[in-house]
Amino acid sequence: MLKEFKEFAIRGNVIDMAVGVIIGGAFGKIISSLVNDILMPPLGMLISKINFAALCFDLNTRHFTTIDAAKAAGTSTINLGLFINTVIDFVIQAFVIFMMIQFIQRLKQRTFLAAPAPTPTEPTTKTCPFCCSTIAIKAVRCPQCTSELKAETHVERKASSVEC
Repeated sequence: MLKEFKEFAIRGNVIDMAVGVIIGGAFGKIISSLVNDILMPPLGMLISKINFAALCFDLNTRHFTTIDAAKAAGTSTINLGLFINTVIDFVIQAFVIFMMIQFIQRLKQRTFLAAPAPTPTEPTTKTCPFCCSTIAIKAVRCPQCTSELKAETHVERKASSVEC
């Protein structure tokens, strides 16, 4: 059982997934800091000098200036500002992930387009002029209708293309 676990853990896709989760968590913290510490304070100053992180509505009759003061008093609050920060956080992360996926897809398309086109080869089959079935190019008798076929060169076949 230990051997099977070791094979599972060493497998490449498990390690890639673990690295992705770790980097994703760190990326989430960076975006949260960007929203909470850089974007929201100037936005709050533009919109009536509101600190979004402290924006809350208490469900009691008392009024508090910050969420911390309401929590210290044991009051239930609706933390609208924290919700707004989280929504903006999500939108930025989703947009960045979308842009990364688009970039990766474009790189893949360029890689596939850069590959040389396959060179055309000589045909390996031909059509029987009697029954219109597909047969090997070197056949002298049709396996379907048993008609005898004359030996043709490739140039003659193009000139006398039979339509079925």
